[in-house]
Amino acid sequence: MKFEHLGIIDPILEALKDKGYVTPTPIQGEAIPAVLAGQDILGCAQTGTGKTAAFAIPAIQHIHRGIEEGERRCIRALIITPTRELAIQIDENIRTYAKNTQVKHTVIFGGVKQHTQVRKLQNGVDILVATPGRLLDLINQGYIDLGSIEVFVLDEADRMLDMGFINDIRKLLKLLPRQRQSLFFSATMPDNIVKLSRDILRNPKKIEVTPVSSTADTLEQAIYYTNKSTKRNLLVHVLKNPEIDQVLVFSRTKHGADKIVRFLKQKHIAAAAIHGDKAQNQRQKVLKQFKEGKLRVLVATDIASRGIDINQLEHVINFDIPNEAETYVHRIGRSGRAGKSGYAISISEPEENAYVRDIEKLIGKKIPVIQDNPFPQTDKPMTAAEKKEWNKEKQRRKQEYFANRKKNRNTRISR
Repeated sequence: MKFEHLGIIDPILEALKDKGYVTPTPIQGEAIPAVLAGQDILGCAQTGTGKTAAFAIPAIQHIHRGIEEGERRCIRALIITPTRELAIQIDENIRTYAKNTQVKHTVIFGGVKQHTQVRKLQNGVDILVATPGRLLDLINQGYIDLGSIEVFVLDEADRMLDMGFINDIRKLLKLLPRQRQSLFFSATMPDNIVKLSRDILRNPKKIEVTPVSSTADTLEQAIYYTNKSTKRNLLVHVLKNPEIDQVLVFSRTKHGADKIVRFLKQKHIAAAAIHGDKAQNQRQKVLKQFKEGKLRVLVATDIASRGIDINQLEHVINFDIPNEAETYVHRIGRSGRAGKSGYAISISEPEENAYVRDIEKLIGKKIPVIQDNPFPQTDKPMTAAEKKEWNKEKQRRKQEYFANRKKNRNTRISR
C-alpha cells in the first residue's frame, strides 16, 4: 500500500513525495482513510509510529477543501499536546505536509512571551497546535475562540494526565462544539485514559499499533553492568565508538543531566542538556543544534524527551535505568522510529538491577549483556557519599511513585 491509495489529495501527496515518503506506517494506513471518512479515532500508539501524519494529513485535507469552497478562515482544527517540544514538532510536520495548500497554522506554548503568538493568531489560523496552559490563558484573554472547531486532536493523552493536565483538558472540552470529529491518541490505555476517551469520542474506530510492552523489531538493545562510581567513565568509553555519531542520553533528574554534560565537556565531547529548568529559547536552541548535527550528545529527562523527534537518530543510551518499565519502552522508542534501525544501550548500577529485571519481564525478553566492559559491576560496596546520594534518590523515586498513584486515584474519583 502507498499513500496514493489512501484518498489523499495531490498537493499533500506532492509534499510527501518531496520528503521521500512513499509507504504509510501501519497507523497511517488505518487512520488516514477513517479520519477522512469523518470517524472518531481511539489510537493506542507510541511515539515513532507515525501518528502525527495520521491525524495531521486528514485535518489539512479537510480544511484545504473548505478553503477552496470559500469557507471563512478560523480555527477549525485544534491539536492539544502535553509539552512545548512536541507541540513545536507537530507544527513543523504540519508545515511539511501543508506546504502546497492554503492552510495556515501556528503553535502556542508557555515559557515565552505571548506577543508573537498572539500576532499570528490575529493574522488568521486554520490549525492550532497548543499546550493546555497557554491555550487556556489566551482563551481567557479573548484571543482564541474554539466555537468553530471541527477536528479536535488530543495527543499523548497518558502523558497529559501524568503531568497533571486533566483539569485543563476538562475545561477545554466544555468550550468545544458538541458536533465535531475527535481523535484521541495514547501510548498506554489504563482505566483513567479509557474513561477520558469515552468522554471525548463517539463510536470511535479503535486502532492499536505496537503495544507499550513491545519494542520495535528494528531496534537492537544491549546493557552494561557497572558501578555507580564508574558510570560516567563507562559512558565516555561507549562514546568512543565512532559509529555513534549522535546519541540521546537519558538522565532521571535535571541535576543529573547537568552533571553528565559537565563531565562530557571535560572529556571534550560536545554535549548539552534539555530539561524543564532550561528556558524555552535555550531548549529550542539546543534541539536545533542537535537536529543540525552540531551537537553530538543530547542529555534529556523523560518529560523533555517526549517532543524530541529527530530523523535518522539511531542511538539512545539509558544512563539511569527508569524504575517504571514502561518508561524504558518510551525512551528507547526515540530510535528505531518508523521502521528505521536503532540501537539502545543501558548502563545499570547494582541498585538498578531490579529495574532491569522488571523491564525484561515487560518486554518479554532478556537484554543482551555487553561482555567487553572495562568497568564491570563488582560487589564493592558504595562509599558513604554514594550511599547517601543513592538513598536520597531512592526516597525521591518512592515519593514520585506514590504521588503518581495518588494523582491517578484522585483523577478517577473526581470523575
